[in-house]
Amino acid sequence: MSSTTPAHKPQPPAEDGEHKVSNFLRQIIEHDLDKGTYASRRWAGSPGDAAHHAKGQPDPAKIRTRFPPEPNGYLHVGHAKSICLNFGLARDYGGVCHLRFDDTNPEKEDTEYVNSIIDAVKWLGFDWQAHGETHLYQASDYFDFMYRAAEYLVEAGHAYVDEQTTEQMRLNRGDFGKPGVDSPYRSRTPAENLARLREMRDGQHEDGSMVLRARIDMASPNINLRDPAIYRIRRATHHHTGDKWCIYPMYTFAHPIEDALEQITHSFCTLEFEDQRPFYDWLLERLCEGGLLKTPPPRQYEFARLNLTYVITSKRKLAQLVYDHKVNGWDDPRMPTIVGLRRRGYTPESIQMFAERIGVTKSDSWIDYGTLEGCLREDLENKAHRGMAVLDPVKLVLTNWGEVFGSDAHTEDCTQPALPHSAIAEGQTPPPERVFKIGKEVWIEREDFEEVPPKGYKRLFPGNVVRLKGGYVIECTGAGAKDANGTVTEVHAKVIPDTKSGTPGADSVKAKAAITWVSVADGVQAEVRLYDRLFLDAQPDAGGKDFIEALNPDSLKVVTAYVEPSLAAAKPDEKFQFERHGYFVADRADHEIGEPVFNRVTGLKDSWGK
Repeated sequence: MSSTTPAHKPQPPAEDGEHKVSNFLRQIIEHDLDKGTYASRRWAGSPGDAAHHAKGQPDPAKIRTRFPPEPNGYLHVGHAKSICLNFGLARDYGGVCHLRFDDTNPEKEDTEYVNSIIDAVKWLGFDWQAHGETHLYQASDYFDFMYRAAEYLVEAGHAYVDEQTTEQMRLNRGDFGKPGVDSPYRSRTPAENLARLREMRDGQHEDGSMVLRARIDMASPNINLRDPAIYRIRRATHHHTGDKWCIYPMYTFAHPIEDALEQITHSFCTLEFEDQRPFYDWLLERLCEGGLLKTPPPRQYEFARLNLTYVITSKRKLAQLVYDHKVNGWDDPRMPTIVGLRRRGYTPESIQMFAERIGVTKSDSWIDYGTLEGCLREDLENKAHRGMAVLDPVKLVLTNWGEVFGSDAHTEDCTQPALPHSAIAEGQTPPPERVFKIGKEVWIEREDFEEVPPKGYKRLFPGNVVRLKGGYVIECTGAGAKDANGTVTEVHAKVIPDTKSGTPGADSVKAKAAITWVSVADGVQAEVRLYDRLFLDAQPDAGGKDFIEALNPDSLKVVTAYVEPSLAAAKPDEKFQFERHGYFVADRADHEIGEPVFNRVTGLKDSWGK
């Protein structure tokens, strides 16, 4: 019986000297720790505001990072890299990583996504518990403070209410070659703007009729500083706050405030947010000036996002695949979502290994999908129990079986190790051996028989001798039966007595090859889903290409196979190495004992495109 990866538990903090290979983010953290940059922080429990934290004790966490997903979809492999990075760095430097839901867009968010994100982070092996507290937060926890901050910015002359149309604001914003034009509402007094903001809050104006904008610089070469919108009117029921609010903060306004209130020290995000960093810094500086936040504020640092070949990570495009029924849901094993990778058979350890192996850089690059598969093979090599399965079966009849053993109904037990000896660590108890029967009829792979063998072919052909792995040596006598199309439906051979594996006569006859097989006597029929890469193009949506045209028509083939009893007894989500074929997993959703369903995770080696 297979024993797969146990429930993955969060790793303890790394001891001094156990830090992983250095990168620029680790260097930043180590520099700040050496300089005591954030040593003056105070912590008084759950985040509230700066005054609350000023009354607390010195922060027990050396650093604080955060993973801030928007609950508007399922997380994908790119998010997995960010999870491993943020939680891993906090773990390694005696800190804590907060899980925070940036739920500022109520029209696209749902508790289904909240629950899926929580499940994904836990499955990957991380937790947000530290120092006796649960560090799970949501942007909506801070809506009251954010609104108070907005009023402060208005009163200080740093924000105004704009009543231009969306199109007018777009045109007046300018572009990279032309500065923006001041809004005609930009010169309103703070009192006028405050009155308008409160009217927005109180629902006195229609959706889209006005927005609150930061007053910065309409001529800035960074377009993100040309008076960005920070609040908009949006009558939508929020999954957490209900109908309390009809105005909601923009993400770029909410995010730095969330970081500051949670005492985040290092705010790591991908390179597309690099141009937003000046606004991040501007906003926190203004709020610190007003005494709403304490110094030092968090700092934002950017790293390159994950670009993985043969994969797309756009939420919109992944949703299109689901809703256009190009795949069978968000957890389709071909999808790069975390739920899809999990159902495919990936392990938390393999994904953590992948994230560590590809490292962290400041420049975009493409990572070959084979790197991810290689990490999985490395993780499963010494974990996944072996078993034999025949994926393209043809029946092999041992025609002299009854003569040798006195009865055509005679069967014998064969045994094979569940794991190779080399996979068993010193002092570890070997798992029980697999036991399966051999009899007159067995299933073999169709490709293991050739009437006229090609040069170098060593398996079954008339007159050739091979071993049934773990069983007897046999001599092929040829095709026993064919259908109307001339396709072989039965292969015949003779069993050579006293050659059973593990007996004194096992080496008495030299066989040119050993082939896998499953006995008709105790083999179990199984559905096997042969998954492959979803796209044929290594960069399916690069340069504006239509990614739908790059879909691989052979990304899923379903076959009826036969598996040995140890595989048939698998529990959902158990992983195996099907000898010769690769790594497979009992499907989490559809597999049942008695009606087995297996997914191919990956082959034994990378053969894509070869």
